[in-house]
Amino acid sequence: MKNVLVTGGAGYVGCLLVPQLLKLGHNVTVFDTFWYERHLPPHPNMTFVEGDIRETAKLARAFKGIDAVIALACISNDASFELDEKLSTSVNMDAFEPMVTAARKAGVRRFIYASSSSVYGVSDQPNVTEEHPLVPLTLYNKYKGLCEPILFKHQSPEFVCVTIRPATVCGYSPRTRMDLSVNILTNHAVTNRKITVFGGAQLRPNLHIQDMCDLYELLLKVPDDKVAGQTFNAGYQNMSIMDIANIVKRVVEQEFPEKAPIEVVTTPSNDPRSYHINSDKIARVLGFRAKYTIEDAVRGLCQAFKAGLLPDSMTDDIYYNVRRMKRLGVR
Repeated sequence: MKNVLVTGGAGYVGCLLVPQLLKLGHNVTVFDTFWYERHLPPHPNMTFVEGDIRETAKLARAFKGIDAVIALACISNDASFELDEKLSTSVNMDAFEPMVTAARKAGVRRFIYASSSSVYGVSDQPNVTEEHPLVPLTLYNKYKGLCEPILFKHQSPEFVCVTIRPATVCGYSPRTRMDLSVNILTNHAVTNRKITVFGGAQLRPNLHIQDMCDLYELLLKVPDDKVAGQTFNAGYQNMSIMDIANIVKRVVEQEFPEKAPIEVVTTPSNDPRSYHINSDKIARVLGFRAKYTIEDAVRGLCQAFKAGLLPDSMTDDIYYNVRRMKRLGVR
């Protein structure tokens, strides 16, 4: 898998993943709208293609000579659907099968799709495996789930398809998002010395961003028969929002003793998603286990704050998907 194309390669995960793949010797094409700027230093083996995944003809040209596609691009969190339902539908649903078809026709050999563990919605099951019914609560969840069988419809020995359902990603990236649970709590603790917990009892699985990148790296290496037509959960440290808040409080107080004590307050939440992800399958089949923790993610963010890498973290829209897209007037 020498030549890799990453849709959304300039996003939160892509900004860590692409340099990692380049360091491993891959040639990487970044296909992105660059709504959130580039954040990627130049590299002789990296090509930028500015484009929207709804531009199927442009995608088809970019797919020529590509061995593997990692499909990250989407309107990427539930709140983004406040913007424009038509935008989210056209990007996350309508554009998907044309993209897959174009990749297959171009001779791409492996297609890795980033779905989401949020497809499970609310579940009181002690362990939510890949066989659990999908109970979407938003259009985002719904479309992520609907795209999975569309992808597998195109599975063949020459076009190997695999879906990952990652947990909520956390930690520092050159394009850090501050609209994800662990990152939100850390930002407020460092900046305001106060954490507001919405609800608190909801269980959420989390995944350190470096583990997410390492998993995509692994998916480019493993034999076809390990991943062809397979769906894998990737979620670790299933914790309540309140437990996460207490980890954030402890770590930030250690890293910034001058900010102690960090206050924790609770307020009702309109986001009831709660589920306990089981990731035994990916460990059994691929040997993948997370190496990093929520605490590691919080410490990494604290170090980034100390280094001045996250300026204006409460106000700059570069950290917030919805704010950014509203300002840009994305349609």
